Amino acid sequence: MTDMTSNTPESVRSRKTPKTEFAVYFAVIFLATLPLAFLTWLLQAARTLALPEKGPLMRAWSQARIITPMIFSA
Repeated sequence: MTDMTSNTPESVRSRKTPKTEFAVYFAVIFLATLPLAFLTWLLQAARTLALPEKGPLMRAWSQARIITPMIFSA
């Protein structure tokens, strides 16, 4: 029986994206979307005269969670 676990060819090995690189991209995108998220939150609060459910940090976090995987899947 052949042992394929120790010397697998490069084409068989799965390629995983480094978590550090993902975290760096996430942080950059989060910081880039934060001003726009704050502005959007502020305008919505002024228009409705009530605080929206999602704060500016949660809005920016959501946008970063959507955009970052798109970069890595391309």
